[in-house]
Amino acid sequence: MSKWPGKYIIGLTGNIATGKSVVRRMLEHLGAYTIDADALGHRALAKGAPGYQPAVNLFGKWILGRDNEIDRAKLASLVFRDPQALEQLEDIVHPLVGQAADIFVRRASQRVVVIEAIKLLESDLKTSCNAIWVTYAPEAVQVERLIRKRGLTRDQALERVHAQLPQSEKVAAAGVVIRNTGSYDDLWKQVTEAWKQVSPVTDTMPTIRKEPTGDLMVQRGRPRDSQAIAELITRLSKGQKQMTVENVMEAFGDKAYLMLLVNGQMVGLAGWQVENLVARTTDLFLDSSVDVAAALEALVNEVERASHELQSEASLIFPPSELAVNDALWKKLGYEKRTPQTLGIQAWQDAATESMPASGILYFKLLRQDRVLRPI
Repeated sequence: MSKWPGKYIIGLTGNIATGKSVVRRMLEHLGAYTIDADALGHRALAKGAPGYQPAVNLFGKWILGRDNEIDRAKLASLVFRDPQALEQLEDIVHPLVGQAADIFVRRASQRVVVIEAIKLLESDLKTSCNAIWVTYAPEAVQVERLIRKRGLTRDQALERVHAQLPQSEKVAAAGVVIRNTGSYDDLWKQVTEAWKQVSPVTDTMPTIRKEPTGDLMVQRGRPRDSQAIAELITRLSKGQKQMTVENVMEAFGDKAYLMLLVNGQMVGLAGWQVENLVARTTDLFLDSSVDVAAALEALVNEVERASHELQSEASLIFPPSELAVNDALWKKLGYEKRTPQTLGIQAWQDAATESMPASGILYFKLLRQDRVLRPI
């Protein structure tokens, strides 16, 4: 039984490059509240966070980079060669992650909560879960994904795959096994079928909001909308982003889409994600026929509402140049133009740097003051 009354907790784990995060995102689309425990572990070691000084005291200042943040590559080179050092680091980080997860679960309005952690089965979190889900992928899929997404050589990818415990051990502990062969369509079907055992809602969140400004409606995109989404992005980007149904299905593993409709016709789109408590809107498209101010307000309001549900601390929007020319419009929405270096919080800076487009335009808004891992 979960220690959180009224909540159903899914513990999600699996080896490297088996698709844990993609499955977590799919469950988020289906209506679950999701927690990335590994990202919280990184946040717990940020400068000013509660795990920072204990780690520096334990391992020494040599683990710091030039900005006095802990250099994760230096720390990893130590702890993954020294099991005792890894255990000492986990003794610092795991209790903090557990405390933060506890706060998030209690805040969440959703009944189903997913906690993703690569070491879930080795931690106390396992005993707090109602069900254990494990992602499995053939070694060839793991290696291909590490080469394609992380830029590793084949030898480097194989080394990382073989450094972990056999997948069979995690599969044996699972109540649900999601077998990821590389097909996103098949993965969706498996996740949806497993979700039916958890929730009576079997479709992705059918959010529809009628805006007070005319006939505008915002609806959350679903896999069956992939063709329309692909066509809209290709058309409104003037072919600069040639999207296919397969591209959109793959993107659903990273982000959510909000569709702007007028009389049932899609005239705008926002592609966004919340990762590490930071909301990032990286796709923003509007048809020339719509009122820009009203359309932006409708999409941005829904991004923020959904981000609040996921307890996001800040909203970062990366608009195309044609939508970034009117500072007054963005100011009215509560946003200010910033650069990643001026955001102050390392996690916010990292998110901004990772998503910064070639145009180099970023708008920022603080969504909440009560950050869990204070005083980050």
